[in-house]
Amino acid sequence: MTTVAETKPSSQINHAAAFKLGNNILDNWGCSAAQKHAILGIPRSSFHRYLKDPSTVTLSNDQLERLSYLANIHQALRIVFSNPDNVYGFMSMINHNPFFNGRSPLSIISSGNFGALYEVFKRIDSMRNGQW
Repeated sequence: MTTVAETKPSSQINHAAAFKLGNNILDNWGCSAAQKHAILGIPRSSFHRYLKDPSTVTLSNDQLERLSYLANIHQALRIVFSNPDNVYGFMSMINHNPFFNGRSPLSIISSGNFGALYEVFKRIDSMRNGQW
């Protein structure tokens, strides 16, 4: 998987569009504001400023990569599931597969740990190929 941050220089990425995409995905997953701040690695004050005035969005490479993982997780879920309830609800569902051990994917990535986001992405992406 190649992330957006790896394929385009930050100056060529529309930061406001990337933020909006990530925020919409997280809204559809039922995330709280605190979860969004942690997952995106965006401080609360900046997050709310970006919502109020998208022209002020300036994201770091780390934040762009986080958004890229969210978009790729969402795409994988859309490929695996045809039912919108599963596409948007899967991230909140308790999962007993190895690594998740009774936790929901959302609870894991809400830690804000970049490695957790990557690990959840890997496992969800593997579902696309029937490897789970």
